[in-house]
Formats: sequence, structure tokens, C-alpha cells
Amino acid sequence: MVVLNRIYTRTGDDGTTALGSGDRRKKYDLRVEAYGTLDEVNSVIGLVRLHTAADQALDAALGHIQNDLFDVEADLCLAEKGPGGARLTVTDAQVEWLEREIDRLNADLAPLKSFILPGGSAASAYLHLARTVCRRAERIMVRLRDTDRDGVSEPSLKYVNRLSDYLFVAGRYANDKGASDVLWAPGKNR
Repeated sequence: MVVLNRIYTRTGDDGTTALGSGDRRKKYDLRVEAYGTLDEVNSVIGLVRLHTAADQALDAALGHIQNDLFDVEADLCLAEKGPGGARLTVTDAQVEWLEREIDRLNADLAPLKSFILPGGSAASAYLHLARTVCRRAERIMVRLRDTDRDGVSEPSLKYVNRLSDYLFVAGRYANDKGASDVLWAPGKNR
């Protein structure tokens, strides 16, 4: 358990931050950028949850995801084994749970006949915002993996990939199960 007695430490005033191992990295380091971007995803999901309280199953799943995102962030923050000897990361079981949630939500949706525009309900718009930030996090994680093969665990990368799919499906689900989706009309404004 992390204990924070003081929020400011002044140690980052030089443009570096500490990983979970204590190693100092520049604040623009790919690893820091990856877990910082996942923190953005988590924050946007917090905004989504302001609009999903009436749907207990969806809201509970989003809370579950927020906790899992901290596991992914911990994996990125502690790329090597931590002080206790184990590396915290998401597991394949967490990826499978997310896949089941995607299937559960998607079962009630009509097939897409057009691309959709982010919008409709507030919950849907925020879910699409979370999806786009999640895709950015995934791109950063892939770059990190390509430069440091051990820097990103496969389950973490899979989880973030599935999460963007989940957020897309959940965005449709939050739009009256797709009935209120805003459809793209190609060339409409020519």
C-alpha cells in the first residue's frame, strides 16, 4: 500500500520523476508518458461515471476498469520486479473479463451500418473521449515495447487494446443501446 504523507516533494523540480523502483526518469520518458496517459483515461472514466449511476451494471464495470487501470499503470511504473520481488501487472484473466463485458454490452446493440460520431448522451460522449485517449496510450505503449522489449507486459498491452474496444461499445450502449447514436453522413456538408 502506498502512503503519501506529503503531496509535494520538490524532487521533480529538475524535470524528472521517480518510477516505482526509485529510478529517476525525465517526465517526457515514454514510460512516464504511457502511465500518465492511462491516468488521463482513468480521469475521463471518472467523468463518465457522473452520468452512469442509474445503470448499476455499467457503472460497476467502469469502477472495476478504473481499478484495473491502476494495475496497468503500476506495471508501467515498475518495469522490473518491485521491492517484494513480484511485478504487478494485469493478468490474462482481467483481459478475459473485459472481453466478456464487451460481449455483454454488444449483445443488445444493433449492427453498425455507418461510422458513428462521438456524442448523443453525455455518458456516450465521455466514453468516446476515454476511447480516444486510450488509443493514444496504446500507441505510446507500443512505442515503449518496441524500444524496451521487457518494458510492457503482453497482458497490459492486450488489456489496453481491449479497453478501447470496450469504451466504443459502452459508448454505443450509453446511447440508448445504440438507438441514439449520431451517425456519420459521408459528404453531407459538401
